[in-house]
Amino acid sequence: MKRNKIIVLVSLVIISAICLFGAMKAMQGRNRRPGGAPFDASIVESIMNQPRPATLAPGDPEPPRVFLDTTYIAPTGKTIKVAAGGDVQAAIDQAQPGDVIMLQAGATFRGNFQLPNKSGSNWIVIRSSAADADLPPPGTRVTPAKSALMPKLISPNADPVVYTDEGAHHYRFIGVEFGVAEGKNIYNMVAFDAGQTSLAQTPHDLIIDRCYIHGNDAGAVQRGVMLNCARAAVIDSYISNCHGEGFDTQAICGWNGPGPFKIVNNYLEGAGENVMFGGAKPTIKNLIASDVEFRLNHVYKPLSWKKGHPTYAGRPWSIKNLFELKNAQRLLIDQNVFENNWADAQAGLAILFTPRGEDGVAPWATVQDVTFTNNILRHSGGGFNIAGPDGSAPSQPSQRILIKNNLIDDIDGEKWGSVAYGPADGRFAQLVGGPVNVTIDHNTIFQSGSLIFGDGTPSRGFVFRNNIARNNAYGVIGSDHSPGLDSLGYYFPGYEFKKNVIVGVPPEIRYPANNFLPLLLNLAGFVDLAGGDYRLARNSPYKNAGTDGKDVGCDFSALNPEGTKK
Repeated sequence: MKRNKIIVLVSLVIISAICLFGAMKAMQGRNRRPGGAPFDASIVESIMNQPRPATLAPGDPEPPRVFLDTTYIAPTGKTIKVAAGGDVQAAIDQAQPGDVIMLQAGATFRGNFQLPNKSGSNWIVIRSSAADADLPPPGTRVTPAKSALMPKLISPNADPVVYTDEGAHHYRFIGVEFGVAEGKNIYNMVAFDAGQTSLAQTPHDLIIDRCYIHGNDAGAVQRGVMLNCARAAVIDSYISNCHGEGFDTQAICGWNGPGPFKIVNNYLEGAGENVMFGGAKPTIKNLIASDVEFRLNHVYKPLSWKKGHPTYAGRPWSIKNLFELKNAQRLLIDQNVFENNWADAQAGLAILFTPRGEDGVAPWATVQDVTFTNNILRHSGGGFNIAGPDGSAPSQPSQRILIKNNLIDDIDGEKWGSVAYGPADGRFAQLVGGPVNVTIDHNTIFQSGSLIFGDGTPSRGFVFRNNIARNNAYGVIGSDHSPGLDSLGYYFPGYEFKKNVIVGVPPEIRYPANNFLPLLLNLAGFVDLAGGDYRLARNSPYKNAGTDGKDVGCDFSALNPEGTKK
Protein backbone atom coordinates (compact mmCIF):
# COMPACT_ATOMS: atom_id res chain seq x y z
CA MET A 1 0.00 0.00 0.00
CA LYS A 2 1.17 3.52 -0.74
CA ARG A 3 2.32 5.53 2.25
CA ASN A 4 0.21 8.51 1.18
CA LYS A 5 -3.03 6.72 1.94
CA ILE A 6 -5.29 7.95 4.69
CA ILE A 7 -4.56 5.98 7.85
CA VAL A 8 -7.15 5.48 10.54
CA LEU A 9 -7.02 4.68 14.18
CA VAL A 10 -9.64 1.98 14.74
CA SER A 11 -8.82 0.81 18.23
CA LEU A 12 -11.10 2.21 20.89
CA VAL A 13 -9.58 4.96 22.99
CA ILE A 14 -10.41 4.41 26.64
CA ILE A 15 -9.30 7.21 28.89
CA SER A 16 -10.45 9.19 31.89
CA ALA A 17 -11.91 12.68 31.62
CA ILE A 18 -8.89 14.19 33.38
CA CYS A 19 -6.37 12.97 30.81
CA LEU A 20 -8.75 12.93 27.84
CA PHE A 21 -6.98 15.30 25.47
CA GLY A 22 -3.44 14.28 26.30
CA ALA A 23 -4.23 10.61 25.85
CA MET A 24 -5.91 11.25 22.53
CA LYS A 25 -2.89 13.11 21.21
CA ALA A 26 -0.64 10.25 22.27
CA MET A 27 -2.87 7.70 20.58
CA GLN A 28 -2.77 9.51 17.22
CA GLY A 29 0.71 8.16 16.51
CA ARG A 30 -0.07 4.51 17.23
CA ASN A 31 -2.21 1.61 16.10
CA ARG A 32 -3.09 2.92 12.66
CA ARG A 33 -4.08 0.97 9.60
CA PRO A 34 -3.99 2.24 6.01
CA GLY A 35 -7.08 4.33 5.22
CA GLY A 36 -6.41 3.73 1.54
CA ALA A 37 -7.55 0.13 1.88
CA PRO A 38 -10.61 -0.83 -0.20
CA PHE A 39 -13.67 0.86 1.22
CA ASP A 40 -15.72 -1.48 3.40
CA ALA A 41 -19.13 -0.05 4.27
CA SER A 42 -19.66 -2.64 6.99
CA ILE A 43 -16.54 -1.44 8.82
CA VAL A 44 -17.69 2.17 8.57
CA GLU A 45 -21.12 1.23 9.88
CA SER A 46 -19.58 -0.74 12.74
CA ILE A 47 -17.32 2.14 13.76
CA MET A 48 -20.16 4.65 13.48
CA ASN A 49 -22.83 2.78 15.43
CA GLN A 50 -21.18 0.28 17.78
CA PRO A 51 -21.90 0.89 21.48
CA ARG A 52 -19.56 3.15 23.39
CA PRO A 53 -17.07 1.40 25.69
CA ALA A 54 -18.60 0.36 28.99
CA THR A 55 -15.38 1.31 30.76
CA LEU A 56 -15.99 5.04 30.21
CA ALA A 57 -17.66 6.87 33.07
CA PRO A 58 -21.26 7.89 32.32
CA GLY A 59 -20.42 11.56 31.93
CA ASP A 60 -17.17 11.19 29.98
CA PRO A 61 -17.32 12.05 26.27
CA GLU A 62 -15.84 9.36 24.08
CA PRO A 63 -13.14 10.80 21.80
CA PRO A 64 -13.05 10.10 18.07
CA ARG A 65 -12.38 6.46 17.32
CA VAL A 66 -10.70 7.38 14.04
CA PHE A 67 -8.16 10.09 13.19
CA LEU A 68 -7.21 10.62 9.55
CA ASP A 69 -3.54 10.93 8.64
CA THR A 70 -3.27 13.29 5.66
CA THR A 71 0.52 13.23 5.35
CA TYR A 72 1.43 13.71 1.70
CA ILE A 73 3.75 11.28 -0.08
CA ALA A 74 4.31 11.92 -3.77
CA PRO A 75 2.45 9.55 -6.12
CA THR A 76 4.45 7.24 -8.37
CA GLY A 77 2.26 7.34 -11.49
CA LYS A 78 2.50 9.57 -14.54
CA THR A 79 2.00 13.35 -14.63
CA ILE A 80 -0.74 14.76 -16.87
CA LYS A 81 -0.16 18.45 -17.60
CA VAL A 82 -3.06 20.74 -18.44
CA ALA A 83 -2.04 24.08 -19.91
CA ALA A 84 -4.23 27.18 -20.07
CA GLY A 85 -7.21 26.44 -22.30
CA GLY A 86 -6.78 22.69 -21.79
CA ASP A 87 -9.46 20.12 -21.00
CA VAL A 88 -9.53 19.44 -17.25
CA GLN A 89 -12.33 16.88 -17.48
CA ALA A 90 -10.45 14.89 -20.10
CA ALA A 91 -7.42 14.82 -17.80
CA ILE A 92 -9.55 13.60 -14.90
CA ASP A 93 -11.13 10.91 -17.06
CA GLN A 94 -7.71 9.78 -18.31
CA ALA A 95 -5.99 9.72 -14.92
CA GLN A 96 -5.45 6.46 -13.12
CA PRO A 97 -4.87 5.97 -9.39
CA GLY A 98 -1.32 7.09 -8.63
CA ASP A 99 -1.28 9.84 -11.28
CA VAL A 100 -0.84 13.60 -10.88
CA ILE A 101 -2.92 16.12 -12.85
CA MET A 102 -0.83 19.30 -13.04
CA LEU A 103 -2.97 22.36 -13.80
CA GLN A 104 -1.28 25.50 -15.09
CA ALA A 105 -0.74 27.93 -12.22
CA GLY A 106 -2.82 31.08 -12.66
CA ALA A 107 -4.87 29.71 -15.57
CA THR A 108 -8.68 29.73 -15.48
CA PHE A 109 -10.65 26.59 -16.35
CA ARG A 110 -14.42 26.97 -16.58
CA GLY A 111 -16.77 24.05 -16.10
CA ASN A 112 -18.41 21.59 -13.74
CA PHE A 113 -15.90 18.83 -13.16
CA GLN A 114 -16.89 15.27 -12.30
CA LEU A 115 -14.76 12.91 -10.21
CA PRO A 116 -15.44 9.36 -11.46
CA ASN A 117 -15.26 6.18 -9.42
CA LYS A 118 -12.11 4.35 -10.52
CA SER A 119 -10.67 1.01 -9.51
CA GLY A 120 -7.64 1.06 -7.25
CA SER A 121 -6.73 2.61 -3.94
CA ASN A 122 -3.88 4.96 -4.88
CA TRP A 123 -4.43 8.70 -4.95
CA ILE A 124 -5.14 10.88 -7.94
CA VAL A 125 -3.63 14.27 -7.10
CA ILE A 126 -5.02 17.40 -8.80
CA ARG A 127 -2.70 20.30 -8.11
CA SER A 128 -1.13 23.56 -9.16
CA SER A 129 1.90 23.50 -11.41
CA ALA A 130 3.55 26.03 -9.08
CA ALA A 131 6.70 24.75 -7.46
CA ASP A 132 6.32 23.24 -4.02
CA ALA A 133 8.69 25.90 -2.72
CA ASP A 134 6.29 28.64 -3.87
CA LEU A 135 3.23 27.16 -2.18
CA PRO A 136 2.86 27.19 1.61
CA PRO A 137 4.39 24.02 3.07
CA PRO A 138 2.08 21.33 4.44
CA GLY A 139 0.67 22.43 7.79
CA THR A 140 0.60 26.11 6.76
CA ARG A 141 -2.75 27.71 5.96
CA VAL A 142 -3.03 29.17 2.47
CA THR A 143 -4.43 32.69 1.99
CA PRO A 144 -5.85 34.60 -1.01
CA ALA A 145 -2.41 36.17 -1.39
CA LYS A 146 -1.35 32.92 -3.12
CA SER A 147 -4.15 33.16 -5.72
CA ALA A 148 -1.76 33.97 -8.56
CA LEU A 149 -0.07 30.59 -8.03
CA MET A 150 -3.31 28.66 -8.21
CA PRO A 151 -5.17 27.25 -11.20
CA LYS A 152 -8.75 28.52 -11.04
CA LEU A 153 -11.64 26.10 -11.46
CA ILE A 154 -14.70 28.30 -12.06
CA SER A 155 -18.32 27.19 -12.28
CA PRO A 156 -20.21 29.08 -14.99
CA ASN A 157 -23.58 28.30 -13.42
CA ALA A 158 -25.32 27.15 -10.21
CA ASP A 159 -23.84 23.65 -10.37
CA PRO A 160 -20.77 22.61 -8.34
CA VAL A 161 -17.28 23.35 -9.54
CA VAL A 162 -16.38 19.78 -8.57
CA TYR A 163 -18.72 16.90 -7.74
CA THR A 164 -18.35 13.18 -7.09
CA ASP A 165 -19.82 10.12 -8.74
CA GLU A 166 -21.30 7.37 -6.60
CA GLY A 167 -18.43 5.78 -4.69
CA ALA A 168 -15.76 8.12 -6.12
CA HIS A 169 -12.63 7.96 -4.02
CA HIS A 170 -8.96 8.85 -3.53
CA TYR A 171 -8.80 12.37 -4.95
CA ARG A 172 -6.59 15.03 -3.41
CA PHE A 173 -6.60 18.71 -4.44
CA ILE A 174 -3.49 20.79 -3.64
CA GLY A 175 -3.15 24.53 -4.23
CA VAL A 176 -6.30 24.91 -6.34
CA GLU A 177 -8.69 27.87 -6.35
CA PHE A 178 -12.43 27.19 -6.68
CA GLY A 179 -14.81 29.98 -7.67
CA VAL A 180 -18.01 30.93 -9.48
CA ALA A 181 -18.51 33.26 -12.42
CA GLU A 182 -19.15 36.88 -11.49
CA GLY A 183 -22.84 37.62 -11.03
CA LYS A 184 -23.78 33.94 -10.65
CA ASN A 185 -25.28 32.24 -7.61
CA ILE A 186 -24.26 28.68 -6.70
CA TYR A 187 -25.44 25.99 -4.32
CA ASN A 188 -22.23 24.06 -3.59
CA MET A 189 -18.73 25.01 -4.62
CA VAL A 190 -17.36 21.52 -3.91
CA ALA A 191 -19.90 18.70 -3.57
CA PHE A 192 -18.51 15.51 -2.07
CA ASP A 193 -21.90 13.86 -2.41
CA ALA A 194 -23.57 11.39 -4.75
CA GLY A 195 -27.15 11.39 -3.46
CA GLN A 196 -26.34 8.05 -1.88
CA THR A 197 -28.90 5.92 -0.06
CA SER A 198 -26.42 3.42 1.39
CA LEU A 199 -22.93 3.54 2.87
CA ALA A 200 -21.63 1.41 0.00
CA GLN A 201 -22.51 4.17 -2.48
CA THR A 202 -20.82 6.92 -0.46
CA PRO A 203 -17.86 8.87 -1.91
CA HIS A 204 -14.80 8.49 0.29
CA ASP A 205 -11.10 9.26 0.76
CA LEU A 206 -11.18 12.87 -0.42
CA ILE A 207 -8.81 15.68 0.60
CA ILE A 208 -8.80 19.43 0.05
CA ASP A 209 -5.30 20.65 0.88
CA ARG A 210 -4.13 24.30 0.81
CA CYS A 211 -6.98 25.38 -1.46
CA TYR A 212 -8.83 28.69 -1.80
CA ILE A 213 -12.62 28.29 -2.11
CA HIS A 214 -14.72 31.42 -2.39
CA GLY A 215 -17.80 33.12 -3.73
CA ASN A 216 -18.17 36.73 -4.81
CA ASP A 217 -19.03 39.74 -2.67
CA ALA A 218 -22.47 40.14 -4.26
CA GLY A 219 -23.49 36.61 -5.23
CA ALA A 220 -25.06 33.86 -3.14
CA VAL A 221 -23.08 30.72 -2.25
CA GLN A 222 -25.00 28.18 -0.20
CA ARG A 223 -21.91 26.31 0.95
CA GLY A 224 -18.22 26.01 0.25
CA VAL A 225 -17.77 22.27 0.80
CA MET A 226 -20.49 19.64 1.14
CA LEU A 227 -19.17 16.72 3.21
CA ASN A 228 -21.73 14.03 2.45
CA CYS A 229 -18.98 11.44 2.26
CA ALA A 230 -16.66 9.23 4.28
CA ARG A 231 -13.00 9.58 5.24
CA ALA A 232 -12.56 13.17 4.06
CA ALA A 233 -10.37 16.11 5.07
CA VAL A 234 -10.22 19.87 4.59
CA ILE A 235 -6.82 21.12 5.72
CA ASP A 236 -4.77 24.33 5.56
CA SER A 237 -7.40 25.97 3.31
CA TYR A 238 -9.30 29.26 3.04
CA ILE A 239 -13.08 29.28 2.48
CA SER A 240 -14.82 32.65 2.22
CA ASN A 241 -17.84 34.58 0.93
CA CYS A 242 -20.36 31.82 1.61
CA HIS A 243 -23.55 33.84 2.13
CA GLY A 244 -27.16 34.26 1.07
CA GLU A 245 -30.38 36.00 2.03
CA GLY A 246 -33.36 34.06 3.35
CA PHE A 247 -31.65 30.65 3.50
CA ASP A 248 -28.88 28.91 5.41
CA THR A 249 -25.31 29.10 4.15
CA GLN A 250 -22.14 27.39 5.40
CA ALA A 251 -18.45 27.19 4.68
CA ILE A 252 -18.64 23.45 5.45
CA CYS A 253 -21.73 21.31 5.98
CA GLY A 254 -22.63 17.63 5.90
CA TRP A 255 -25.73 15.61 6.80
CA ASN A 256 -25.52 12.39 4.77
CA GLY A 257 -21.96 11.21 5.30
CA PRO A 258 -20.68 8.99 8.14
CA GLY A 259 -17.19 10.47 8.51
CA PRO A 260 -14.56 10.34 9.83
CA PHE A 261 -13.73 13.96 9.01
CA LYS A 262 -10.59 16.00 9.55
CA ILE A 263 -11.06 19.79 9.41
CA VAL A 264 -7.81 21.33 10.57
CA ASN A 265 -6.12 24.73 10.23
CA ASN A 266 -8.61 26.47 7.93
CA TYR A 267 -10.17 29.91 7.66
CA LEU A 268 -13.94 29.32 7.49
CA GLU A 269 -16.37 32.10 6.61
CA GLY A 270 -20.12 31.54 6.37
CA ALA A 271 -23.16 33.70 7.02
CA GLY A 272 -25.63 31.14 8.31
CA GLU A 273 -23.78 28.45 10.21
CA ASN A 274 -20.09 28.66 9.39
CA VAL A 275 -19.88 24.91 10.05
CA MET A 276 -22.76 22.48 10.56
CA PHE A 277 -23.32 18.73 10.76
CA GLY A 278 -26.95 17.68 10.34
CA GLY A 279 -29.65 20.12 9.36
CA ALA A 280 -31.24 18.13 6.50
CA LYS A 281 -32.82 14.71 6.10
CA PRO A 282 -30.27 11.89 5.75
CA THR A 283 -31.12 9.20 3.22
CA ILE A 284 -29.02 6.55 4.98
CA LYS A 285 -30.72 4.90 7.95
CA ASN A 286 -29.04 5.38 11.33
CA LEU A 287 -26.44 7.72 9.88
CA ILE A 288 -24.63 9.99 12.35
CA ALA A 289 -21.65 12.13 11.35
CA SER A 290 -18.98 10.47 13.47
CA ASP A 291 -15.36 10.92 14.54
CA VAL A 292 -14.70 14.55 13.67
CA GLU A 293 -11.37 16.24 14.32
CA PHE A 294 -11.97 20.02 14.20
CA ARG A 295 -8.81 21.86 15.26
CA LEU A 296 -6.87 25.09 14.74
CA ASN A 297 -9.53 26.72 12.57
CA HIS A 298 -10.47 30.40 12.46
CA VAL A 299 -14.27 30.51 12.26
CA TYR A 300 -15.23 34.07 11.37
CA LYS A 301 -18.00 36.37 10.15
CA PRO A 302 -16.79 39.67 8.63
CA LEU A 303 -18.25 42.78 10.26
CA SER A 304 -18.97 44.07 6.76
CA TRP A 305 -21.96 41.70 6.92
CA LYS A 306 -23.36 43.31 10.11
CA LYS A 307 -26.12 45.86 9.60
CA GLY A 308 -25.29 49.11 11.34
CA HIS A 309 -21.57 48.47 11.60
CA PRO A 310 -19.38 51.24 10.10
CA THR A 311 -17.97 48.75 7.58
CA TYR A 312 -21.36 47.27 6.55
CA ALA A 313 -21.28 46.59 2.80
CA GLY A 314 -25.04 46.92 2.28
CA ARG A 315 -26.03 43.30 1.57
CA PRO A 316 -28.38 41.79 4.20
CA TRP A 317 -27.06 38.22 4.43
CA SER A 318 -28.94 35.92 6.83
CA ILE A 319 -26.77 35.47 9.96
CA LYS A 320 -27.27 32.59 12.42
CA ASN A 321 -24.32 31.12 14.35
CA LEU A 322 -20.70 30.02 14.15
CA PHE A 323 -20.87 26.26 14.75
CA GLU A 324 -23.87 23.95 14.96
CA LEU A 325 -24.35 20.24 15.52
CA LYS A 326 -27.72 18.64 14.82
CA ASN A 327 -26.63 15.05 14.26
CA ALA A 328 -23.05 14.20 15.20
CA GLN A 329 -21.00 12.19 17.66
CA ARG A 330 -17.45 11.82 18.90
CA LEU A 331 -16.02 15.23 18.06
CA LEU A 332 -12.79 16.83 19.17
CA ILE A 333 -13.21 20.62 18.82
CA ASP A 334 -9.88 21.98 19.97
CA GLN A 335 -7.74 25.13 19.69
CA ASN A 336 -10.07 27.00 17.35
CA VAL A 337 -10.96 30.70 17.26
CA PHE A 338 -14.69 31.42 16.90
CA GLU A 339 -15.25 35.09 16.21
CA ASN A 340 -18.11 37.54 15.46
CA ASN A 341 -21.75 36.48 15.72
CA TRP A 342 -24.84 38.59 16.18
CA ALA A 343 -28.63 38.41 16.30
CA ASP A 344 -30.22 38.41 12.87
CA ALA A 345 -31.99 35.36 11.42
CA GLN A 346 -31.36 33.65 14.77
CA ALA A 347 -30.93 34.70 18.39
CA GLY A 348 -27.21 35.44 18.37
CA LEU A 349 -25.94 32.38 20.25
CA ALA A 350 -22.62 31.25 18.78
CA ILE A 351 -22.30 27.47 19.44
CA LEU A 352 -25.33 25.18 19.14
CA PHE A 353 -25.59 21.54 20.20
CA THR A 354 -29.23 20.97 19.22
CA PRO A 355 -30.33 17.52 17.95
CA ARG A 356 -32.95 17.49 15.20
CA GLY A 357 -35.05 14.50 14.16
CA GLU A 358 -35.82 16.05 10.76
CA ASP A 359 -39.61 15.67 10.75
CA GLY A 360 -39.42 12.09 12.04
CA VAL A 361 -36.97 10.89 9.38
CA ALA A 362 -34.02 10.61 11.81
CA PRO A 363 -35.23 9.64 15.33
CA TRP A 364 -31.69 8.37 16.03
CA ALA A 365 -30.24 11.86 15.60
CA THR A 366 -28.10 13.02 18.51
CA VAL A 367 -25.32 15.34 19.54
CA GLN A 368 -23.13 13.28 21.83
CA ASP A 369 -19.56 12.80 22.99
CA VAL A 370 -18.39 16.34 22.22
CA THR A 371 -15.04 17.52 23.57
CA PHE A 372 -14.88 21.34 23.24
CA THR A 373 -11.47 22.33 24.61
CA ASN A 374 -8.85 25.08 24.41
CA ASN A 375 -10.91 27.34 22.14
CA ILE A 376 -11.40 31.10 22.00
CA LEU A 377 -14.98 32.31 21.51
CA ARG A 378 -15.46 36.07 21.32
CA HIS A 379 -17.69 38.89 20.07
CA SER A 380 -21.14 37.29 20.13
CA GLY A 381 -24.60 38.02 21.47
CA GLY A 382 -24.62 34.70 23.35
CA GLY A 383 -22.45 31.65 23.98
CA PHE A 384 -23.82 28.09 23.96
CA ASN A 385 -27.24 26.60 23.28
CA ILE A 386 -27.33 22.97 24.47
CA ALA A 387 -30.62 21.13 23.97
CA GLY A 388 -32.30 17.90 24.92
CA PRO A 389 -34.35 15.92 22.38
CA ASP A 390 -35.90 17.76 19.46
CA GLY A 391 -39.15 19.36 20.57
CA SER A 392 -40.84 18.93 17.19
CA ALA A 393 -39.77 15.41 16.16
CA PRO A 394 -38.35 12.36 17.94
CA SER A 395 -34.60 12.46 18.52
CA GLN A 396 -32.01 11.63 21.16
CA PRO A 397 -30.75 14.35 23.54
CA SER A 398 -27.45 16.16 23.59
CA GLN A 399 -25.32 14.18 25.99
CA ARG A 400 -21.78 13.90 27.29
CA ILE A 401 -20.68 17.42 26.39
CA LEU A 402 -17.37 18.65 27.83
CA ILE A 403 -16.63 22.41 27.60
CA LYS A 404 -13.22 22.81 29.17
CA ASN A 405 -10.36 25.31 29.21
CA ASN A 406 -11.83 27.91 26.88
CA LEU A 407 -11.66 31.71 26.84
CA ILE A 408 -15.16 33.10 26.33
CA ASP A 409 -14.80 36.85 25.78
CA ASP A 410 -17.11 39.74 24.87
CA ILE A 411 -20.39 37.85 25.03
CA ASP A 412 -22.54 40.97 25.05
CA GLY A 413 -26.25 41.10 24.32
CA GLU A 414 -26.40 44.85 23.93
CA LYS A 415 -23.42 45.10 21.59
CA TRP A 416 -24.04 42.01 19.48
CA GLY A 417 -27.74 41.41 20.04
CA SER A 418 -29.49 38.40 21.45
CA VAL A 419 -33.22 37.96 20.93
CA ALA A 420 -33.79 34.58 22.59
CA TYR A 421 -35.15 35.92 25.88
CA GLY A 422 -34.97 39.69 25.55
CA PRO A 423 -33.20 42.08 23.19
CA ALA A 424 -29.88 42.25 25.05
CA ASP A 425 -29.32 39.08 27.01
CA GLY A 426 -25.66 38.14 26.52
CA ARG A 427 -25.88 34.81 28.36
CA PHE A 428 -22.98 32.38 28.47
CA ALA A 429 -24.99 29.16 28.09
CA GLN A 430 -28.52 27.88 28.05
CA LEU A 431 -29.51 24.26 28.70
CA VAL A 432 -32.99 23.63 27.36
CA GLY A 433 -35.15 20.54 27.29
CA GLY A 434 -32.96 18.13 29.23
CA PRO A 435 -29.45 17.63 27.83
CA VAL A 436 -27.59 14.99 29.84
CA ASN A 437 -24.10 15.04 31.38
CA VAL A 438 -22.89 18.51 30.46
CA THR A 439 -19.57 19.44 32.10
CA ILE A 440 -18.27 23.03 32.08
CA ASP A 441 -14.81 23.18 33.63
CA HIS A 442 -11.85 25.63 33.84
CA ASN A 443 -13.23 28.33 31.55
CA THR A 444 -12.64 32.08 31.78
CA ILE A 445 -15.89 33.79 30.84
CA PHE A 446 -16.74 37.45 30.23
CA GLN A 447 -20.46 37.78 29.55
CA SER A 448 -22.92 40.65 29.98
CA GLY A 449 -26.01 38.59 30.88
CA SER A 450 -26.91 35.51 32.86
CA LEU A 451 -24.32 32.80 33.40
CA ILE A 452 -26.45 29.67 32.97
CA PHE A 453 -30.10 29.58 31.94
CA GLY A 454 -32.28 26.48 32.36
CA ASP A 455 -35.63 25.77 30.76
CA GLY A 456 -37.96 22.85 30.05
CA THR A 457 -36.98 19.37 31.20
CA PRO A 458 -34.28 19.44 33.92
CA SER A 459 -30.74 18.53 32.91
CA ARG A 460 -29.13 15.67 34.84
CA GLY A 461 -25.42 15.16 35.30
CA PHE A 462 -24.61 18.89 35.19
CA VAL A 463 -21.12 19.89 36.35
CA PHE A 464 -19.90 23.50 36.65
CA ARG A 465 -16.52 23.86 38.33
CA ASN A 466 -13.27 25.85 38.31
CA ASN A 467 -14.70 28.62 36.13
CA ILE A 468 -14.29 32.41 36.36
CA ALA A 469 -17.34 34.45 35.34
CA ARG A 470 -19.51 37.41 36.23
CA ASN A 471 -22.82 36.88 37.97
CA ASN A 472 -24.42 40.03 36.55
CA ALA A 473 -28.12 40.38 37.47
CA TYR A 474 -29.14 36.72 37.64
CA GLY A 475 -26.18 34.33 37.42
CA VAL A 476 -27.66 30.82 37.29
CA ILE A 477 -31.38 31.11 36.64
CA GLY A 478 -34.20 29.06 35.17
CA SER A 479 -37.72 29.79 34.02
CA ASP A 480 -40.11 30.43 36.94
CA HIS A 481 -37.38 29.91 39.53
CA SER A 482 -35.20 32.22 41.57
CA PRO A 483 -31.51 32.70 40.76
CA GLY A 484 -28.90 30.57 42.50
CA LEU A 485 -29.74 27.54 44.59
CA ASP A 486 -33.42 27.41 43.65
CA SER A 487 -32.70 27.22 39.90
CA LEU A 488 -29.75 24.88 40.40
CA GLY A 489 -31.81 22.46 42.45
CA TYR A 490 -34.73 22.37 40.01
CA TYR A 491 -33.10 22.50 36.59
CA PHE A 492 -29.89 20.65 37.43
CA PRO A 493 -30.75 17.90 39.96
CA GLY A 494 -27.68 16.21 41.40
CA TYR A 495 -25.46 19.04 40.14
CA GLU A 496 -21.78 19.57 40.97
CA PHE A 497 -21.11 23.31 41.36
CA LYS A 498 -17.88 24.20 43.11
CA LYS A 499 -14.61 26.11 43.10
CA ASN A 500 -15.94 28.74 40.73
CA VAL A 501 -15.05 32.42 40.96
CA ILE A 502 -18.36 34.20 40.42
CA VAL A 503 -17.96 37.96 40.51
CA GLY A 504 -20.51 40.46 41.85
CA VAL A 505 -23.09 38.14 43.41
CA PRO A 506 -25.74 40.20 45.24
CA PRO A 507 -26.54 39.11 48.81
CA GLU A 508 -30.00 37.76 47.92
CA ILE A 509 -28.52 35.14 45.51
CA ARG A 510 -26.95 32.09 47.12
CA TYR A 511 -24.67 29.44 45.68
CA PRO A 512 -23.11 26.31 47.23
CA ALA A 513 -20.60 27.21 49.92
CA ASN A 514 -17.45 25.92 48.20
CA ASN A 515 -17.33 28.71 45.60
CA PHE A 516 -15.54 32.09 45.58
CA LEU A 517 -17.62 35.26 45.36
CA PRO A 518 -15.49 38.41 45.00
CA LEU A 519 -17.46 41.64 44.62
CA LEU A 520 -15.36 43.10 41.80
CA LEU A 521 -13.67 41.61 38.76
CA ASN A 522 -10.31 43.18 39.53
CA LEU A 523 -10.25 41.25 42.82
CA ALA A 524 -9.83 38.03 40.84
CA GLY A 525 -6.14 38.88 40.50
CA PHE A 526 -5.62 38.90 36.73
CA VAL A 527 -2.18 39.81 35.40
CA ASP A 528 -3.64 42.77 33.44
CA LEU A 529 -7.42 43.00 33.34
CA ALA A 530 -7.51 46.27 31.38
CA GLY A 531 -4.92 45.00 28.91
CA GLY A 532 -6.68 41.70 28.27
CA ASP A 533 -4.16 39.43 30.02
CA TYR A 534 -6.56 37.22 31.97
CA ARG A 535 -4.00 34.85 33.44
CA LEU A 536 -3.98 34.74 37.21
CA ALA A 537 -1.11 36.64 38.81
CA ARG A 538 1.10 34.89 41.35
CA ASN A 539 -0.63 36.74 44.21
CA SER A 540 -4.17 35.92 43.05
CA PRO A 541 -6.21 34.26 45.82
CA TYR A 542 -7.45 31.76 43.22
CA LYS A 543 -4.03 30.57 42.11
CA ASN A 544 -3.92 26.74 42.41
CA ALA A 545 -7.37 26.88 44.04
CA GLY A 546 -9.27 24.58 41.66
CA THR A 547 -10.62 21.15 42.49
CA ASP A 548 -7.54 19.71 40.75
CA GLY A 549 -5.02 22.06 42.38
CA LYS A 550 -4.71 24.16 39.23
CA ASP A 551 -5.57 27.82 38.71
CA VAL A 552 -9.27 28.56 38.55
CA GLY A 553 -10.20 29.57 35.01
CA CYS A 554 -8.45 28.89 31.73
CA ASP A 555 -4.89 27.73 31.09
CA PHE A 556 -4.00 30.24 28.38
CA SER A 557 -0.90 28.39 27.26
CA ALA A 558 -3.13 25.73 25.66
CA LEU A 559 -5.11 28.14 23.46
CA ASN A 560 -4.68 28.72 19.74
CA PRO A 561 -1.74 31.15 19.33
CA GLU A 562 -3.54 32.79 16.40
CA GLY A 563 -6.27 33.97 18.73
CA THR A 564 -4.06 35.08 21.61
CA LYS A 565 -2.23 37.56 19.38
CA LYS A 566 -5.31 39.76 19.10
